[in-house]
Amino acid sequence: MRLVVDLNRCQGYAQCAFLAPDVFVMHGEEALLYNPHADGAHREQVMRAVTACPVQAIMVDDPDAPESEGSSGVR
Repeated sequence: MRLVVDLNRCQGYAQCAFLAPDVFVMHGEEALLYNPHADGAHREQVMRAVTACPVQAIMVDDPDAPESEGSSGVR
């Protein structure tokens, strides 16, 4: 799956780092580091992080997602 985080929108709430620590890591108090090519094994954690982001800064393109779940906008 491919991830994109709008770092201009991200406010450093760190919900993603809490929910998917193998993919998202806070560097300092406000800088987010992340793996843009997250392994499919982390799919459930990543989708929780996408949903939990208070500013909707995380977008995911997951071609393996079931059709009913879709993707969050990256094409």
